[in-house]
Amino acid sequence: MNEIPRLHVEPGRVVLSGCWTLAGMLPQLDDLQHELAERTNAADEWDLSAVTRLDSAAAVLLWRAWGGTWPVHLNVAALPRQVLSRVAELPREMPAPPAPRVHLPEFVGVVMLKALANLQGMIGLFGQLLLDALYLFRHPAEVPWKELTANVYKAGAQALPVTALVGFLIGVTISYLSALQLRSFGADVFIVNILGVSIIRELGPVLVAVLVAGRSGSAMTAQIGVMRVTEEIDALSTMGVSRSLRVVFPKIIGLTVALPLLVLWTSAVALFGGMLAALLQLDLSLVYFLDNLPRAVPVSNLVIGLSKGVVFGFVIAVVACHFGLHVKPNTESLSANTTSAVVTAITTVILIDAIFAIFTRNVGVPQL
Repeated sequence: MNEIPRLHVEPGRVVLSGCWTLAGMLPQLDDLQHELAERTNAADEWDLSAVTRLDSAAAVLLWRAWGGTWPVHLNVAALPRQVLSRVAELPREMPAPPAPRVHLPEFVGVVMLKALANLQGMIGLFGQLLLDALYLFRHPAEVPWKELTANVYKAGAQALPVTALVGFLIGVTISYLSALQLRSFGADVFIVNILGVSIIRELGPVLVAVLVAGRSGSAMTAQIGVMRVTEEIDALSTMGVSRSLRVVFPKIIGLTVALPLLVLWTSAVALFGGMLAALLQLDLSLVYFLDNLPRAVPVSNLVIGLSKGVVFGFVIAVVACHFGLHVKPNTESLSANTTSAVVTAITTVILIDAIFAIFTRNVGVPQL
């Protein structure tokens, strides 16, 4: 009988008895709350001397019934009073968490340390790639031809439609906008120079690199990351199979081989789109365009464009494999590393393109 929480109301006096715990109050919680809510007279005497147990849930219930203040007359044992005192010390409302303060030097330092850590990991991956290449040179029978050709097919052949579509539209757009400006100056014939240099030397390699970084780079990171999550990488190590030789090496070499071919394909399609737009806007025949293209654009521009394709493909693959190998065994890390791989690859491609522009500024450009 003493285990049941009881509330007895007398004139000017409220007597509580029994075991006032959450488990004991649950069967009659609504009735107890209703009865306590009716006792709003601050002059009432509260007698809790017959309470055998009092937990924090009952203490919160009583404290709210008292309106957040101690009754004038309260008879309670020492232990229940301690529970009530802890509840009374709690704030009425939990304070909002302090807003994090961004310290610029600290933020820059953290970003720089992360960048250096990633750079160190990529350098280590490049060193392992050189060791694998040396090993395969000594053991040509162990070259993973199936993995290499599969990656060339996935990164190269399957990307032909999307790169052709984007390249064609870019060529049409540049030709159309250039024709509007050149026509006003009577310099229609120079559209061959504008299209040739801009597409073959700059837009073709960069455009393909951005598309491949978002398409094949993210796919590589996700594939290696899933292998990390499902512990397939650990299984390869357990069986004595080199993860770098069977997983990383074919992806890097495959993308390095496929990207310059995609650059050549996309540049050709973009030039074709530009020729069609020039034919419609400036009435320049396709024969005239093709005859003047070799004279307006030296072969060195094509070499620069293909060289960019090789470097871009290698960098994108190294970045993608690095972030894929650093995926932790959870889905959140997989998505975060895939996003980081794409952003880092595109940023690195633009940075390398700027370096190419600085060191090749006098190559393939006619001097006036």
